[in-house]
This record gives sequence, C-alpha cells and structure tokens, in this order.
Amino acid sequence: MSVKDDFTDCETNVRLDGKVALVTGATAGTGLEIAKNLARRGAKVIIASRNPSKLADARNTIIQDSGNQNVVTRHMDFESLSSVRNFADTTLKTEPRLDMLINNIGAIGLDDRLTEDGLQLMMQVNYFGSFLLTFLLFPLLRISAPSRVVNVSSLALILGTIDLEHWNDVGQYSNFGYYCNAKLADVLFTVEMEKRIRGSGVSVYSMDPGLGKSEFFRNFDNVLIKNVLNSALLKFGRPLPRVATMAVFLAVDPKFEDPLKKYVPNYHISSDPPDNGDGPSLMTSTSITQQSAPRLKRNS
Repeated sequence: MSVKDDFTDCETNVRLDGKVALVTGATAGTGLEIAKNLARRGAKVIIASRNPSKLADARNTIIQDSGNQNVVTRHMDFESLSSVRNFADTTLKTEPRLDMLINNIGAIGLDDRLTEDGLQLMMQVNYFGSFLLTFLLFPLLRISAPSRVVNVSSLALILGTIDLEHWNDVGQYSNFGYYCNAKLADVLFTVEMEKRIRGSGVSVYSMDPGLGKSEFFRNFDNVLIKNVLNSALLKFGRPLPRVATMAVFLAVDPKFEDPLKKYVPNYHISSDPPDNGDGPSLMTSTSITQQSAPRLKRNS
C-alpha cells in the first residue's frame, strides 16, 4: 500500500541496474536507508566507514533487505584526510564508473579539537572531508556522465556563519554552531561546484532531509541531553525509509536532470531554487571553495 506523506512526490520507480553508487555515512540512520533503497533498484552500492564491524553489519542488512549481493565495503575515516585520499585512490583504481555520489556523512557532539590535518574536527567531518572526496572523485564522475552528486545538508544552515579566518578555531563556536557552519558550507560549495562544472555532465544538488527517527545525538557526552534529544527524534521524527526517498529521488529521477536545481529544502521539490534575496551568495560560495581547496592540499 502506498504511503501518502511529505515525501510522496519523491517516489520514483527508476531502475539502476549497471549503475554504481557511493553513499557516505551509510552504516546507520538515513544513510543506511539510502543505500538499501539504491541496492533494491539494482545498483552496485559502495559504503565506507572507519569501523569494520559496523561496515559488515550494514552490508549484511543491505543485502538481506534488497537481495542484492553487489554491496562493497571500504575503510574511510573522515577525521583523516589521508584516509579520504586513500579511499578515493582505491575507488579510482578499482571502479570503472561512478554514477552517484551521495555525501550523507554528518555528526554532532564531536570533540572541539583540531585533527591531525589542522582542521577543527566538526568542520572536517561535516564539510572538509566530503569536499575533498568529491574533488578527488570528480574525474570518475565526469567520465561516467550523466552522473550526480547529492550533498545532504540541514535546515540548521540558516543559523550558520562563514568566517574564513576563524572557522577552524577551537572554542570559537558551540558544537551546534560548528555543525550549522558546516552545513551552510555544504550548500555554498554545491552552488559553486555547479557553476564550475556546468556542461560536464555531472549534476550537483544539496538538500535538507528534515528530522528522521534516529539517534543522531549519540556522540554527546551529557547523558541527559543525549537521551532527551534522541528520544525526541525517535518520537517525532519521520520514518527513515521515507526520509531517504528524497536523496534517492535527487540522485536518480529524470526530473532532476536540470543543473539549475541546486538546493532543495525539506520535502519541497520545485523546478528552481528559491530566489528571494536570502539564498547563498555566489561571491561567498566562490570564496569558500577557494579557501577550502588549498587548505586541504596543504594539510593532506
């Protein structure tokens, strides 16, 4: 029986036989549901994590759900840019094509510290790692065209700020503040990437999936706050299989072959991005991309 909800317009029956999809943050939560959805459509699905046990469990779950044995697991730790580079290098050497890259990785409650790469941990896991991964895999996406990149952002971006001089400073923002800044950076990066790769055959989108039933706040040290927030998500959030339909829709449906569609708010599918004067500034998106690229090159 079909479900009528906010994601009904995101349903599609597109098959993905012969296609290759890479989903980050796919060992649990929305990412796992995205991977299961893609596998049910016949795609080869690549998932990555730094935790071998979680990878094995996720692979088994995807196979049992979809009946699709073509699920590949690889090690990647977003806290290390060297790990991201190693993952990308392996992918480039072993995969003849990549049709979909879904940057779903996201975390909150991580320590306020610098990584070995000299970047603030929350910023690196939520933004810089995905930026680098996308940059490194772009040549493979281009030769696989038409292909797509979907950057999973969050409505939290409306509270974010971009201060290029201090966005990696320890103690500069609250934990939630770093998360908001990273998700704003995701959208600005999407806007700038689309501008730079237009005509390449690679389409790039960013979207806000809304709240899903998950334990997203599991990394918080404060047990009371962690339990309260996770309980609220589990009670009021949407079922994760439904939330996942939006990212899948952007990644596979022919309706979204138009490169002018960049950012899609929670359960709002439209022909063009909002144009109300409050959208991301192209000047800012250019600056953030130019600042990110050399910093990653120096620190990896």
